[in-house]
Amino acid sequence: MNFSKAKKSKISLGLIGTGTVGGGVLEILRDQKKFLKNKLGFDLEIKKVATLVPTEAQHLGVNKSQIVASWKDIVNDPEIDIVIELIGGTGVAKEIICQSIQNKKQVVTANKALLAMHGKEIFDLAARHEAQVCFEASVGGGIPVLRALREAFAACEINSLQAIINGTCNYILSEMADKGAGFQQTLKEAQRLGYAEQDPTFDIEGIDAAHKLCILISMAFGVFVPLKQIYTQGITELSPLDFECANRFGYCIKLLAIAKKNQDGLEARVHPTMIPLTSPLSSVKDVFNAILIEGTPLGRSLFYGRGAGRGPTASAVMGDVVEIARRLVSGSPVITPPLGFVREALQNGKLKALEKINSAYYLRFSVLDRPGALSKITGLLGKEGISIASVYQHELDLGKKVPVVLLTHPSSEEKMQKALKKIDRLSFIKEKTLRIRIEHG
Repeated sequence: MNFSKAKKSKISLGLIGTGTVGGGVLEILRDQKKFLKNKLGFDLEIKKVATLVPTEAQHLGVNKSQIVASWKDIVNDPEIDIVIELIGGTGVAKEIICQSIQNKKQVVTANKALLAMHGKEIFDLAARHEAQVCFEASVGGGIPVLRALREAFAACEINSLQAIINGTCNYILSEMADKGAGFQQTLKEAQRLGYAEQDPTFDIEGIDAAHKLCILISMAFGVFVPLKQIYTQGITELSPLDFECANRFGYCIKLLAIAKKNQDGLEARVHPTMIPLTSPLSSVKDVFNAILIEGTPLGRSLFYGRGAGRGPTASAVMGDVVEIARRLVSGSPVITPPLGFVREALQNGKLKALEKINSAYYLRFSVLDRPGALSKITGLLGKEGISIASVYQHELDLGKKVPVVLLTHPSSEEKMQKALKKIDRLSFIKEKTLRIRIEHG
């Protein structure tokens, strides 16, 4: 495309999806019209809106004549410059984005699941068709972490990141820690407040965080990692006792998405994690998100804010729209690659096996209280070279089931798995041992 002949005086938008985020985008375009023009010097115009619920768009100021039932009416409209995909999912949404790119349109999406599963294919297609795909809203809602990784940290080699990137889980864990409530009770309250879906599986099982971690890994390390390689564990097995013990030992519990790159390779995982109360991530409460990035020569940098919701996510979507619109009006080509790395440098990555990862551990055993039980457990751990840092034994009740909690010094996941396999077969162990990894970094 000859961009010198592609200058425009206004930019036409096509919005697909008028749910929570789509509605927020329409509100911004309606309420901030003059403000946006003062920033841009030209108009952003909604030309068409595709929705299955026309009244949603009409209530937000969209004329009935602008509303269409099929996304194809937007993707195939030659006058539309930017397609905003906000329906989610990985089926129709993929078709929308790929067809838009093939039609030489620019794309904005918040679809983390789609990019986690098909990002490489989509970015390759965009490069071939000289189209731009922006996706700031896919990770961290209104936190501009992807733009920072792509541009502000362009000269920084990222070594690690730890991220609280699921607001539902962070709310539940914060409430359990502060109020001592059980998981199911807290989940129901989160659903009542609208912080959790009626089917919360993607959130509480860590799947949503794993999708976002895939994108962060691509941005931070220039590596495409298959989603299925990321070890993912949810928060459903945690009890109030675990939060009490964590605090007793000087920790809190967060669902962390973790990625580290070192000489041994790349590791990535999502699971409940104990972190010191002195960590900057320990104070992240409620539905807020935070991403702690460490790199060379950057050092540490913390991003914090609302990770979801109508306003923050719509704001991130519009930030992408503005970025693309400025380029189109100026007639500039796509200069910055979507992931911040040139295509030739991007790699298909393979993660280090979980068994090779080293960590300290919190272990909660459900033990039939009898003489010698604790020494038997510590003996089996010792045979694998795992040493004990701290012990907490709940109120004793001879002959009854009681919790026993151990904190270990760092050891390999492989050794811990071998030890727990033997321990869980002991006659006095009444439930599968709960294991929480500890991160001190």
